[in-house]
Amino acid sequence: MLGNAVLFFIIAIVAGAVGFSGIAGAASSIAQILFVLFVILFLVSFFTGRRR
Repeated sequence: MLGNAVLFFIIAIVAGAVGFSGIAGAASSIAQILFVLFVILFLVSFFTGRRR
């Protein structure tokens, strides 16, 4: 999932450099959502793994 966030971040940077602002904005939003989801899932798995 972190790999997908990085991929969409790279797509957003390339699209922004080329001038496709709509695609860059959409890819940036997806990357942000995936990154936040990754961090939440990481924290949940970290704390539930410590209890065992």
